[in-house]
Amino acid sequence: MARYWVVGGQYTDTDFDKIAGGGPEQRAGPFKDYEAAKAEWQRLAWSTVDDANSRYRIEEESEQGPQHYWVVGGVYKDTHFKEPAAGTKEQWFGPFDSYEAAKAEWQRHAWATVDDALSRYRIERLSDDHLPADHKTAAR
Repeated sequence: MARYWVVGGQYTDTDFDKIAGGGPEQRAGPFKDYEAAKAEWQRLAWSTVDDANSRYRIEEESEQGPQHYWVVGGVYKDTHFKEPAAGTKEQWFGPFDSYEAAKAEWQRHAWATVDDALSRYRIERLSDDHLPADHKTAAR
């Protein structure tokens, strides 16, 4: 059975490679399902929305199938980032075999929408078996 974690924290800079203070990344969880992990990701992301050096992502711990990184996001209804804007759904880009490749794609989307307060993207690590049904065909 898959378990989900929310991983991240405050980093030294917007490269998001090193945690401020040199410690490990924060890990919240485990959560029994993706939706619970996403709710915690939203809570943490919202609580640090004014800190450009803070980022969080969702990772799946699974014994099933290969895991890949995905960039997920888009334009949302409001700044709670829970529901996509009317007439849209979350966009999924990937799969990426490495966090670094996903991060490059995340940066591309984040910088393209930096002036849009209703746009947000995140990186998630999920097995192919646990992708939401309507996103199994997402491609790079």
